[in-house]
Amino acid sequence: MELSKNEIERQDRQRALRGKRVKSISLWLIGVAVTAAAVYGLVLWSKKDSANKPGIVIAELGSDHIPDGQRVGEYNSNPPTSGPHYAQPADWGVYEQPLLDERLVHNLEHGGIWLSYRDADDTALTAQLRDIADDYTLKVIMTPRPENDARIAVAAWGRLLKLESFDREQIEDFIGAFINRGPEQTPY
Repeated sequence: MELSKNEIERQDRQRALRGKRVKSISLWLIGVAVTAAAVYGLVLWSKKDSANKPGIVIAELGSDHIPDGQRVGEYNSNPPTSGPHYAQPADWGVYEQPLLDERLVHNLEHGGIWLSYRDADDTALTAQLRDIADDYTLKVIMTPRPENDARIAVAAWGRLLKLESFDREQIEDFIGAFINRGPEQTPY
């Protein structure tokens, strides 16, 4: 049985349409595969990048503001690196008295670094930390914090370095890696 010219043209159009569909689906699948590979690569890269930085990652507890005077109770790290905090941060600089965690967490949210030390009577350590803090007019705050479970704690938003002995290089590496890296970018 011989096909009519119209039937042959119709079959040719159907074959061409099927070919276009196959090509379209193939390109779409390739696009999905490339996108998935790129996302997977970025996740691996960010984990590797994070692993090469000083300190440990601390799960973020959000950034809700609470009324001044309200206390949070417990955070998920000591000292805290994120979580509920007061709406007003502390002024940058060196303090000789402890400040409330709820105030200082806001400084971390602004990309600040919090140098804290357990023993306010440790004058040698205080002088060493002050020497580092004095290099920064903004974004670094230093306080004693008797609640620390380490002699020295250096905190950034979602990141914490604990030391039992002074290590200027580690502290400066931490500051360099995390200063101005908080979720709220402010020039002050």
